[in-house]
Amino acid sequence: MTKEEKKALSLNAYREYMQDCYSAEAPGRIEFLGNHIDYNGGKVLGAAINGVVCALAKPRKDLTIRLFSESFENDVVETSLNDLSFRKGSEFWANYPLGVLWSLKEATLAPPSGFELILTTDLPLAAGLSSSAAVELATALALLQLNGNELGKSDLARLCRRAENQFVGLPCGILDQGVSAHGEKDHLVLIDCEKENFSTLPLPKDTCLWIFDTGIKHDLVDSLYATRHSECKQALELLKKKEPDLTCLAAASEGLLTSANLPEPLSKRALHVVKEKTRVDRAIELLKDDASRKEIGELLFASHDSSREQFENSCPELDFLVDDLRKCPSVLGARLTGGGFGGAVLAWTHHAFSQTDAKATATAFRKTFGKHPKVHRFEASRGARITTTLGEAGPPSL
Repeated sequence: MTKEEKKALSLNAYREYMQDCYSAEAPGRIEFLGNHIDYNGGKVLGAAINGVVCALAKPRKDLTIRLFSESFENDVVETSLNDLSFRKGSEFWANYPLGVLWSLKEATLAPPSGFELILTTDLPLAAGLSSSAAVELATALALLQLNGNELGKSDLARLCRRAENQFVGLPCGILDQGVSAHGEKDHLVLIDCEKENFSTLPLPKDTCLWIFDTGIKHDLVDSLYATRHSECKQALELLKKKEPDLTCLAAASEGLLTSANLPEPLSKRALHVVKEKTRVDRAIELLKDDASRKEIGELLFASHDSSREQFENSCPELDFLVDDLRKCPSVLGARLTGGGFGGAVLAWTHHAFSQTDAKATATAFRKTFGKHPKVHRFEASRGARITTTLGEAGPPSL
């Protein structure tokens, strides 16, 4: 058999296997500005990126569910459509697709029978790029097709957020799922988290998004994320004693914070939220006016300073990267991105910022901490979508 005949046979076998499959992909996201504002009712800015999670779903005739992720290749999780119990230990990753299935069942949108689900990705894990939300959205879009159902972008984001809040147990806001759902090429996604309104703003031209991953595990469920969420909730309840009509922490004024005299650390947490809300509002104005990139960048630096000093969700490695990047003329702004307590730093740069510049920061980091950060350059890209499994180009690149 010739090489061409073997290739044709392989392609035909692939197409025969794939004819009953459905696929989807969802991007990771970079939080551009608005740290820990989403669950506090403010506005946030984020970018969907050109790093994705792909989901491939194949229906079964029984109730068996088999989950496989290339990132956890030693674990194939098998269960039943009637057994969506929470997983622990090495199978914890399965809670994200299982949570989506639970959320679909609650909304009467679940597939009628079992299925096999394969997840693959080119996203760096545990780097604060919200690979979990990408898993949720890609899974939801793939499973919806098994029953011929559809959801709009906003409803899709809400369904997946519910899965993460109520099944996985992370009290996140709508930022991650909303940005992954509504992403557009060369645009930032703007979310009014109190009203859950979604829109986009053009990202200034000739700028780039770089991620410097510290390599510190970014596991929000086991971190202080829930503690910060609780502290913000406590601060809001105390402020409402002085201003009963206050709807969310982001709506408080600095004057109210001063008069309320909140105890530490609640006063610090509240001050970060209120000032971060002001920074985001200012950035929105500047982006709409196509104003000075330098001024927008300074808001990013100020955001990180507040995360370090007021919200205390930074760490020495993140602080070092931001301080080093601040020295580079091609860096417009830099800040931790995502929940913090590890993870990564966003550097928003001119196009002039190069791999050489990135390497210089990585080398300085290694000299201080003994290891290189992983460096990634991303573009603002489109959001979650259904993909084809049987294109003329052959098997999709998963």
